[in-house]
Amino acid sequence: MPAQRPRQFDLIAFDWDGTLFDSTAIITRCIQRAVVDVGGAEPSREAASYVIGMSLLPALAHAAPDVPQDKYPALGERYRHHYLALQNDISLFEGVLPLLADLKSRHHWLTVATGKSRHGLNEALQAVELRHVFDGSRTADETAGKPSPLMLHELMREFGVEPERTLMIGDTTHDLQMALNAGCASVGVSYGAHEPEAFHALKPRHVAHSVRDLHDWLLQHA
Repeated sequence: MPAQRPRQFDLIAFDWDGTLFDSTAIITRCIQRAVVDVGGAEPSREAASYVIGMSLLPALAHAAPDVPQDKYPALGERYRHHYLALQNDISLFEGVLPLLADLKSRHHWLTVATGKSRHGLNEALQAVELRHVFDGSRTADETAGKPSPLMLHELMREFGVEPERTLMIGDTTHDLQMALNAGCASVGVSYGAHEPEAFHALKPRHVAHSVRDLHDWLLQHA
């Protein structure tokens, strides 16, 4: 008997940090420390968390407008230094593993579309033993960063899935804007980097306030 296909979305793309991985507070702190290390004014928590999800150097530049361009390599190095020192304190949000298991059992293709580097994503997947759960992924250093739709275009092409059968899930306006740019549906999560009030203009199908809320919505609507 052939496997039953999902009812609405064949391909589900997840952002990583702040959506599956409880890393928002630590990334925000690392951005703030890196900017100060190279002589910039410490960005506010809101300014530092806003850029989460973007490619690393554009994100750091946006968070540190007073840092000259010739200091960007040092800024990136200081961010990586602080993040590596704290990365073992980061874990998946509670409930993510059963959520992914249920979606796999329903024969969705599961992918990651992230502003992390390929090396950073591979390390994170290895640390939480999820390397074989996802069917595909795209990172910011191997294609265009968010909110360009290119990550989603490449994933849809890889799996032969149309935009109307693709769902993007993320915690930032960058994620939801990428989905809109790609012609895909989206779901926002309010427990990550961005305040959910900013989501509504980007027309997500749902805004989930917890992993349990996200799980319930996906089982009913995806």
